[in-house]
Amino acid sequence: MSPHVHLCLVLHNHQPIGNFDGVFEQAYQDSYLPFLEVFEPYERLNLSLHTSGPLMMWLAERHPEYLDRIRLLVDAGRIEIIGGPQYEPILTMLPGRDRIGQIASYGQWLQRNFGETPKGMWMPERVWESSLTRDVVDAGIRYTVLDDYHFRAAGLTSEELTGYFITEDDGRLLSVFPGSEHLRYTIPFQPAAATIDHCRQIAQRSPGAVLTFGDDGEKFGTWPDTKQHVYEQGWLKSFFDALSDNADWLHTITLNQAIQSTQAAGKVYLPDCSYREMTQWSLPVDAQQRYEDVMHEMHGQDHKEAEKWSDLQSFMRGGYWRNFKIKYEETNEMYARMMNVSRRLAEAESAGIDAGELAEVRDHLYRGQCNCPYWHGAFGGIYLPHLRNAIYEHLIAADNALERLTAGGPTNVQATADDYNFDGLQEIRLSNNKLCAWVAPGRGGRMYELDVREIRHNLLATLMRRPESYHRKVLTGPSDDGENVASIHDRVVFKQADLDQRLQYDRYARKSLMDHFYDNEATLEAVARGEATERGDFVELPFETKLRRGSDRVQVQMRRAGNAWGIPITLTKAVTMVADSDVLSITYLMENLPPGQPLHFAIELNFAGLPAGADDRYFSDPNGNRLGQLGQSLDLHDAHGLSLSDRWLGIDVDINIDRPSGVWAFPIETVSQSEGGFELVHQSVCVQPHWIVTGDADGRWAVQMELAARCEQAVETVPPERVIQL
Repeated sequence: MSPHVHLCLVLHNHQPIGNFDGVFEQAYQDSYLPFLEVFEPYERLNLSLHTSGPLMMWLAERHPEYLDRIRLLVDAGRIEIIGGPQYEPILTMLPGRDRIGQIASYGQWLQRNFGETPKGMWMPERVWESSLTRDVVDAGIRYTVLDDYHFRAAGLTSEELTGYFITEDDGRLLSVFPGSEHLRYTIPFQPAAATIDHCRQIAQRSPGAVLTFGDDGEKFGTWPDTKQHVYEQGWLKSFFDALSDNADWLHTITLNQAIQSTQAAGKVYLPDCSYREMTQWSLPVDAQQRYEDVMHEMHGQDHKEAEKWSDLQSFMRGGYWRNFKIKYEETNEMYARMMNVSRRLAEAESAGIDAGELAEVRDHLYRGQCNCPYWHGAFGGIYLPHLRNAIYEHLIAADNALERLTAGGPTNVQATADDYNFDGLQEIRLSNNKLCAWVAPGRGGRMYELDVREIRHNLLATLMRRPESYHRKVLTGPSDDGENVASIHDRVVFKQADLDQRLQYDRYARKSLMDHFYDNEATLEAVARGEATERGDFVELPFETKLRRGSDRVQVQMRRAGNAWGIPITLTKAVTMVADSDVLSITYLMENLPPGQPLHFAIELNFAGLPAGADDRYFSDPNGNRLGQLGQSLDLHDAHGLSLSDRWLGIDVDINIDRPSGVWAFPIETVSQSEGGFELVHQSVCVQPHWIVTGDADGRWAVQMELAARCEQAVETVPPERVIQL
């Protein structure tokens, strides 16, 4: 057989739900459009193109002419449209019904708009578990792309990965292509000749082999420095020239053409896995750092040891994608909220509710499953508030509609208990037509979600400040890469100065109704930096719980016999919700306080989605006097409340307190990694009313607060599609 080889170029273009319109447009202008313009004239080249649902629908609305050009190439047989789950979820975190539903839904959309139902799919983030096979095949898919890393983890050598393989589950067969990690790092970061030489070596060693490149389309123009490299300096044109010049032995074909013209290389069962970097990112931070150190050390060995390491490296594996739900508690909160909506939707279907009425609910659910904010690696992920907010926006919209269809009336008030977040403990859900509050008595009685239904916003979509493996790079400082374009995994760029001085870590989640006892001399600065010593045991430990239900109100009452400074103290707190009200009433009672001994007590509240750095996001006192932007710090004395306003969201959050209080307020900011480099991100505003507490003659002390989320301005300031009425 003559030395020839087939090369499948698989491009994955994606923008997540909730990303800014300007980001979509910039990626279109920098990546998607110029790539197509360079590709079109090369008539001998073919590729498989996956465009995620959020991006595809944006293109259909904003740039239909782009889709017209794609259709012409589809009709000419040069582009194969690849499907997948509609809103790009990690399939392993979905129930089977939603896996099949997302894939089938997008397949139907592509059939309507391109005239073909896709046979292949893009596996989001190449996160794989064998049990996916059955659902993927049942959704109509016949082949997909994973990484060669999956195959090496199954014991195959690089020399064996010269085609696609068959895998099976429950009698369903699926063809799986091993995407080449080598090609992911040569394209487009090395000269085109590096890829040609690699393909030639494979052709000589394994004539007729099928090689697969599968990676993000954004690396062709959107990733930092790639626009100049790929287009202005002509890398992509030189690459296509090289492919065309060698087309007599190097055949660029689509995945479907590979299936039709070549035999499978064999059968394989792949372990639970993702691409190499993802398995590394999913590890706990300490383990991730040890993994990185070992990899760095082994790559620095002499030639003889390097050969041994090359053999061992195939068996070196990182973590497991599902562990992001442990690494980031906030991921688990979104996941559990999504699962709650999915289950309730399935129950509504079983109850016979009209399928047409549930179609909108299902679309919101599917949008709320978009993967990007559920994890974190070299991209912003969970650290990007606008992506977290978008997930909750759609999940709350789905919840609103389900309440309207199933809960018995617009002003109904409910209190239910269940293990809503899958931690083995019971949580409490308080709900009316204005608010939905989720409380965890077993975790210090904290409130971990507070949904404002009218604007579909979770005020507790917060994020705690935690160590990350890459913070070591922040402490080392930015690198100078010179004029060479680098993989996004290798760049160290600071988007703000002095980020090493902004690294701060929290001991506890940034939620509400977190009860602190500090030293009497504790300051705003120490509390804001997470350096104030915790003297009580109320923040994390469980409270006894009672639910009270009335005709027009519900209440969760939580009580804990704990201690502060070793002093036994009983703390009781209650949250009351009234039908048709946007106010939560919060009552605290302390008992058994020692006579004549003042204690410093604070109640922590956090509010997410209220950004800093804008004059229309501001603090004010109960008299309406503005106190500055939400990114500022406040140290108030003898205050009876504080308001946080966001005119873009159209919300005023009012905290009213029935006794004079000190009030600390400060921003929660993280140092995180994104495509452009390391950056400071405003996550939320922390507000802590605090008091020097002394018990009365009976050793008691009490305070009452009202927490109101008022949206009177929402209809005027928020786009109509963001406002929903029950």
